[in-house]
Amino acid sequence: MRDWLSHRVRASPDGTALVRAATGESWTFAELDGLVEETAGRLAALGVEPGDHLGTVLGPRVEYVALIHAAMRLGVTLVPMGDSLTVPELRGQVVTADVTALVCDAETEAVAADVADAAAVPLVSVDAPATQGTVHLADVLPDSVTPASWSFDDVQLLLFTSGTTGDPKAVKLTTGNLLASAVASVFRLGFDPEDRWLVTLSLHHMGGIAPVLRMPLYGMTVVLREEFDAGDAADDVDRFDVTAVSLVPTMLRRMLDSRGTLGSSLRAVLLGGAPAPRELVERCRDYSVPVYPTYGMTETASQMATATPSEAFEHAGTVGRPLFWTDVTVVGGDGERLPPGETGEFVVDGPTVSPGYYGDPEATSDAFGERGLRTGDVGYVDDGGRLYVLNRVDDRIITGGENVDPGEVADVLRSHPDVRDAAVVGVPDEEWGERVSALVVPEGDELDRDALVEFARERLAGFKLPRVVAVADELPRTVSGTVRRGAVRELLAEWEDGSDGADGDDAAADDADGDGDAETADSVRTDADDPSGSNSDVDADP
Repeated sequence: MRDWLSHRVRASPDGTALVRAATGESWTFAELDGLVEETAGRLAALGVEPGDHLGTVLGPRVEYVALIHAAMRLGVTLVPMGDSLTVPELRGQVVTADVTALVCDAETEAVAADVADAAAVPLVSVDAPATQGTVHLADVLPDSVTPASWSFDDVQLLLFTSGTTGDPKAVKLTTGNLLASAVASVFRLGFDPEDRWLVTLSLHHMGGIAPVLRMPLYGMTVVLREEFDAGDAADDVDRFDVTAVSLVPTMLRRMLDSRGTLGSSLRAVLLGGAPAPRELVERCRDYSVPVYPTYGMTETASQMATATPSEAFEHAGTVGRPLFWTDVTVVGGDGERLPPGETGEFVVDGPTVSPGYYGDPEATSDAFGERGLRTGDVGYVDDGGRLYVLNRVDDRIITGGENVDPGEVADVLRSHPDVRDAAVVGVPDEEWGERVSALVVPEGDELDRDALVEFARERLAGFKLPRVVAVADELPRTVSGTVRRGAVRELLAEWEDGSDGADGDDAAADDADGDGDAETADSVRTDADDPSGSNSDVDADP
């Protein structure tokens, strides 16, 4: 098959393909096709050939949308990389993915230039260059391009994992993976060719790039917001009659905080990247926001399971049933299937699942087995086939010989009316191995941490109680919304090393909201310091 845009432009050339939210500028499919053809021709003139790995490191913008479709037209594998990466991080990804050419913009050029020089790959900027040797794409006379032919097994994207549990890996996503994901998604969310999908997520993540890839398949309009602002994004829904949007929970909460609710044109808010707090789902129910909590991975080309609004409202905490063609199995430590209600690791199989990690056969062998991809996520399936995600396999805390699922503890903390969000991790402890510790985001300005622990004591065995409770404005998260558990753990350990537990010392946390400002955490040790669970009927003494 040819690139999907070349098919769409024949079917509906005058349909609106793209809207730039900041200005209201719009492009029809025919106009976008012309921009893509020009971009592909310029890249071809620079020597980019079918089979190359084209790296991109730039923020969301119209030129990025053109690059995504131009790569498919040229027959090259696109390698989107984060626009906030440091030189060592970007260099590592460029080397891992065997990038043959790198595209940047004015904001990322300085970092990209250092990496391109060290890796000996050509650097191209969509803006006027500021560094010697960087080529301005607009100055290149385009060659003519014959659209490439793609098979289902061809690798169309190399997307990097978030790296929350180790070094980022380059996930191979084939044209077949992406097409199956687009079809399965629309079976769950519904289809309307008049859809207008607001893109607010970064385009180097599956949640951001998916609507751009699917735009010509569905014949829908993409409304592109180049920089997330909660109020502006909420206003975009009304301004452009947006019908669908992909968000992480923090973004949705901020949009609701800024405007109270969202426009009535919305028919689907796909909510993923992190667990959806129950209070947020309830808020959506109360304000008629059609929220679809979803569970997915880069390795599954986005969605794996998605709950409809009615499921989300009636079955608190669920991410719904698996999508069409997708099989999810819950397995125990021995790899055998577990019955409904029992907690184990999710293993996923189906046409959306990646064939593996590029250049890393060992990681591929470790992750894939006879049942499919071992997700590393812990959870269970209820009698109705609905999935509930608790935490990562390697997040499990072992304290005094007892296993603690941090997701269970976090769920209890979130159920307290004064808690908006929570993350629970294990902090090293010389006596007990690990100490259960929590970082919580309060609903208001203050939180009675002793009362919170007493609340938890009524619902959890003594060995599961948090020994330290820290309060922060936000949880440290990746751009895709995943809690940066390493950052949470470091913050809590850092506080324990430098505080006596009574003076409320402040400790700087990683930037949680991407605004460049570090959040702070005010922490105290609770009165539940003994992981043996004193004052409870459970003894975790090894």
